[in-house]
Amino acid sequence: MKGIRIGVGLGELAPGGAGDLASTLQQFVRAEQAGFQTAWVANIFGMDAMTLVALAARDTKTLELGTAVVPTFSRHPFYMAQQALTTQLACNGRFVLGIGPSHKIVIENMLGLSYTGVAKHVEEYVQVVRALADTGKVSHQGTVYRVNGSLQNAARLPILIGGLGPRMRRIAGAIADGTITWMTGARAIGEQLAPDITKAAREAGRKDPVRIVCGLPTVVTNDAAGAREAASKAFALYGTLPSYRAMLDLERPGAAPGEVAIAGDERAVEEQIGRLRDAGVTDFHAAIMPFGADAKASAERTWNVLAELAKK
Repeated sequence: MKGIRIGVGLGELAPGGAGDLASTLQQFVRAEQAGFQTAWVANIFGMDAMTLVALAARDTKTLELGTAVVPTFSRHPFYMAQQALTTQLACNGRFVLGIGPSHKIVIENMLGLSYTGVAKHVEEYVQVVRALADTGKVSHQGTVYRVNGSLQNAARLPILIGGLGPRMRRIAGAIADGTITWMTGARAIGEQLAPDITKAAREAGRKDPVRIVCGLPTVVTNDAAGAREAASKAFALYGTLPSYRAMLDLERPGAAPGEVAIAGDERAVEEQIGRLRDAGVTDFHAAIMPFGADAKASAERTWNVLAELAKK
């Protein structure tokens, strides 16, 4: 689709989720053959995203492979950089590292770590990973991290962050290469995220355009209202997490998750993705949502429509 790259969520984000390793890897081959430009892999409670991406690179040649996203608090930035650079080698330059701080409920309640100082943590984290990727060495003396060391295999490594708040948007533009969002619609991106990130990049003297990757539940259907209602139920948790709640409220105070889902027939879906492009989105990340009496057929219809848009 002119002016925007079309990508698809695979692994845990694929329709029906991930299966065994062999069938999961076949998803990437199919996505490349279908014409998708990017495949995004979540790092939740299934397979490790970077390991899966490195394996998928063996069977693909042109498909860009990205993580959406790997949590930061649970991995030291030195070793995040080491694994990411190894993954980039496996991908022959096709890898995009998407990282994010996750959420307090996961970091504190599940992992028993501190979630304090999120923005400062992410800022220094990206600085360490960026230095190691760009130069192969780092000497960072911050308030959160004090890191001195070097790595072999320094390489170009696009870094996107999953932060959504004002400070995180500045980091996305000034230090990282942009942002990767979830549950964030065209209004929030057009009025807040895109202008703030672009301004931060310009003020930092960045020459390359920043990437704004928008991830949303997506379904091609003749029952858009029903699909949005189903999405609000399926993704209800995201309406309770503070960062996503703030983004939903920018669309409409009290908005349900289904209100930002991409849903409708072929023409409506293309129009909705076009509105995201016009708001400043550079990459669309479709989390295909099976829906209706024949969920498998619904997912196939959505996949085929998105694949055609990717070729336009």
